Amino acid sequence: MDIKRSGAQPSKAGPEEYFTGRVRIDAPFSGSGKLSGATVTFEPGARTAWHTHPLGQTLLVTAGLGRAQRDGGPVEEIRPGDIVWFAPGEKHWHGAAPDCAMTHIAVAEMEDGRAVDWLEQVTDDQYAG
Repeated sequence: MDIKRSGAQPSKAGPEEYFTGRVRIDAPFSGSGKLSGATVTFEPGARTAWHTHPLGQTLLVTAGLGRAQRDGGPVEEIRPGDIVWFAPGEKHWHGAAPDCAMTHIAVAEMEDGRAVDWLEQVTDDQYAG
């Protein structure tokens, strides 16, 4: 058993090349195998860039109000208790609503040492839906 104590790792800002707006990443983890994840908090209007995951991604929304979109689909509202699954290779983004922060736990499996492939930023028009 390995317990990672709350607060043992400092919070980190989401890198500007992968996020728009203020984003905080807490408690990033990787399992002994292929599992990786983190708790991510998006301030109002903040969001990821478009990206894909080689083995898919699961989001567990824990607080606030958010948005998510897969390429070619509508912008969807996500709320606490929602579980969002993105299939392997599915181009997508996710983040907070315009006037409300959102926190989720993001979990993905790694393939060949990577869990995500980052793409272009989400434009304001794309975010607005």
